[in-house]
Amino acid sequence: MRSMTLVLGAALLLLFANGRHTIPMAAWLAPLVLLRFVRAQKTGRGLLVAWIVLSATWAFQFRGMAPLPGIWYYVLAASYGLVLVIPFIADRILAPRIGGFAGTLVLPCAWVAVEFAVAGLVPYGSWGSAAYSQHESLVLLQLVSVTGIYGVSFLIAWTAAIGNRLLDANWNLREVRRGAAVSVSVVVAVLFFGGARLVLFPPSAETVRVASLSAAEIDLFPTQEFAMRALNGQLTAEETEEVRRRGGAINDDLLERAEREARAGARIVFFGEANAFSFKEDESELIRRGMALARASSIYLGLAVATWNGEAEKPLENKVVLIDPTGAVRWEFWKAIPVPGAEAAISALDDGLIDVADTPYGKIGGAICFDMDFPNLLEQAGQQQADLMLVPSNDWREIDPWHSHMARLRAVEQGFNMVRHTSHGLSLAADYQGRVLSSMDHYTTTDRVLISQVPTSGTRTVYARIGDTFAWLCVAGLLVVAATGVRSSRSPVVS
Repeated sequence: MRSMTLVLGAALLLLFANGRHTIPMAAWLAPLVLLRFVRAQKTGRGLLVAWIVLSATWAFQFRGMAPLPGIWYYVLAASYGLVLVIPFIADRILAPRIGGFAGTLVLPCAWVAVEFAVAGLVPYGSWGSAAYSQHESLVLLQLVSVTGIYGVSFLIAWTAAIGNRLLDANWNLREVRRGAAVSVSVVVAVLFFGGARLVLFPPSAETVRVASLSAAEIDLFPTQEFAMRALNGQLTAEETEEVRRRGGAINDDLLERAEREARAGARIVFFGEANAFSFKEDESELIRRGMALARASSIYLGLAVATWNGEAEKPLENKVVLIDPTGAVRWEFWKAIPVPGAEAAISALDDGLIDVADTPYGKIGGAICFDMDFPNLLEQAGQQQADLMLVPSNDWREIDPWHSHMARLRAVEQGFNMVRHTSHGLSLAADYQGRVLSSMDHYTTTDRVLISQVPTSGTRTVYARIGDTFAWLCVAGLLVVAATGVRSSRSPVVS
């Protein structure tokens, strides 16, 4: 009966520990209860049940978020469940052998090692990290400026391990006072640091008015069947001209509205991801028009365009071109990491290098939508000390607003201010401490223009300097405790 209560409690909490309907406290309590269940069972049974629970609740947490059809979504959920159970396997095998305070480090070190590996090796990047469940806590999020997302995940998992140690000791603090004192001291230090950083070192630079906008609701293709034939290069000459006419109307509207925002005082204007459209043979004319507008209006223009090259094996060039007030192109960035599946199948790639332009409004760089889910890619922005990142994006209802809040953690990690303009999602501007400066939801407005006053100076964070040192320390720590557990006969594993 007790085991059933624990596993049902863990499952209920896990439903809201991450993803679409996150309750931040559930992210802290769920691993504590699940760990309690696993430790109370025979090894094989406990871990099998944990895998089933983690897989099923992951499928609920991220329903509609992964662009996979039918059974493949559940295969993905089962795969993530298998990955998520690894820290519990490590804890079940090693923690009883090691015991004491050192034993509490097995779960958090293994948890971070797994998240670190997933972020670097899995095509969905850092999706699923426990740290994203805490995006509302600005005080706690300041930790990622030092450790990246892995510090927050470590604290969540360590709290579960410390809590279980307290329960094992029947809340007898004398037996666990050393570990409890250390863990409480760490949490207090993290929260004090976060609060002090927010209060003592807020952005103080002058701001610049940034306007970002989504394209008008003009369908590029009249029907779905028309779109499929366009994708397969089967359009007639007349149909190609129809697409060119529709794309031209979209581009005209974007450029007219950009000019309007410039007249209203915006010094930087850019579009949502792939909002402008051009066939490859027409791209130079579109860029020429952007140059003329930037020069006439004295603005920096981020021309986010989907260029269609029908002669290429992968015809889609998803890019943003930054044009300065003299009409010169300062950089051109192609989406570095297309979403796996349909987008990746048609997306051409460039070098994936993020460039920044020195401007009167700070160093301006850019990335596109899904790119922001990969901490290692955005290290380039931190290394170049970007002050402002323009992030054209395009989401869908199921990941609104979750995906935009994920991107905010990159700003805190690398010390840049950010404007993420999101067609079909939440557009927001955030400073380098994660504060939301302005926001606009595609689904609750008709104008679909975001106006933001953004600081012109970022900051140099510890994480931008040392990278994933904390995550590597956790990997090393896991190896050390594993070696200790193998040698130890303190407490054999129950089978």
